[in-house]
Amino acid sequence: MGNTHAGTLRKREVAISLVIIGMLFFVFGFVSWVNAILIPYFRIACELTHFESYLVTFAFYIAYLVMSVPSAYLIRRLGFKRGIMAGFWVMALGALLFIPAALYRAYPLFLTGLFTIGLGLAVLQTAANPYVTILGKPERAAQRISIMGIFNKGAGIIAPLVLGAVVLKADDSALFAQLSGMADDARAAFLDALIRRVIPPYAIITIVLFLLGLTVRYSALPEINTEAENEELAVANAGKKSILQFPHLILGAVAIFLHVGTQVIAVDTIIGYADSMGLSLQQAKVFPSFTLFATITGYVIGIIVIPRWVSQLHALQFCTLLGSVLTCCILLLQGSVQLFGYSADISLWFVVLLGLANSLVWAGIWPWALKDLGRYTKLGASVMIMGLCGNAILPLIYGRLADLYSVRAGYIILLPCYMYLVFYAFKGYRIKTWNLLKK
Repeated sequence: MGNTHAGTLRKREVAISLVIIGMLFFVFGFVSWVNAILIPYFRIACELTHFESYLVTFAFYIAYLVMSVPSAYLIRRLGFKRGIMAGFWVMALGALLFIPAALYRAYPLFLTGLFTIGLGLAVLQTAANPYVTILGKPERAAQRISIMGIFNKGAGIIAPLVLGAVVLKADDSALFAQLSGMADDARAAFLDALIRRVIPPYAIITIVLFLLGLTVRYSALPEINTEAENEELAVANAGKKSILQFPHLILGAVAIFLHVGTQVIAVDTIIGYADSMGLSLQQAKVFPSFTLFATITGYVIGIIVIPRWVSQLHALQFCTLLGSVLTCCILLLQGSVQLFGYSADISLWFVVLLGLANSLVWAGIWPWALKDLGRYTKLGASVMIMGLCGNAILPLIYGRLADLYSVRAGYIILLPCYMYLVFYAFKGYRIKTWNLLKK
């Protein structure tokens, strides 16, 4: 099947496409947000520092930096559906590496598996995000992306709970407390048995990813032209020779870098933060789901109010300001509160609420960053996906600050991130030339 222009698709074809892309975003969410439970799990089983444990996110998301631009050329060569199939199969290979890694309790091999999963996911993200952005009216792009976000974060709620139920047992907390007093042989035997609990779930994930690749390859998903230019846009872009000549895109990629970093910090560090307040790992493992539920709540609000009552730009501006305020609350406010049966410092709940602040930032940035790129759309999308390496770098900075100072003080890294996001939401998206004297 040749390429189809998005504007010529019938409503039924658009609906089918959104359902299939929704499935992709569910997979994105499951394999990404499961890291929230892997970080504390590996920290115990592989006896790691905070910094070393956050190499989980580094290995997983640095793959976006490596693979995002090659992904654009891969998809252009193979086509949309074959490219997605290749991405799923690379992810399946990465999941398969967890089996030998668990057998030998080899943390570097786990990181290799995570990096490989990230490579495949970069291909899927490069394909799916511009697709859903242009699949309908531009002013409703944030609404469509919010729907995809529900698939993504819904999987994120399920993933830590499912994996946590498989790899953690009710009596583990007592055993973890006794680890330092165990003899070397007994401790090694327990940790070997603990780490091998990941083998069954990741064997299943390997099979599922392989089959999903085949499913998409032979699905009804149309190959659409993501790089169409009308006559006016073609004239406007005639003198453009490089993707770097679109400042709103490059600034948007920086915004994505910082946004995803703040998002993954809010989700992947909250178990460790709850643990610092005396909650057991069994209790703390639900907090990533609380944060992601707050994000889904934001998505639902966005779907309802955008663009009927609130523009996607105003939603972006509100969320970036809210993130800045909540970060200050995390750092400055304290006091024990009882909520939902958990007794913890109030700052923990401000971390949960970051999920709400982060909800409409991704959906707000993408349409503005890809606006008027025309034939540069695929390459522009790959630059945006490259920004997802913020998930790799910012949690490491947080982990280092947590080791040097405290898990609470580490959240100060969020403040400059949200300040830049406020800049992009109010000013950066409008910059069309690097010469700021020109309009």
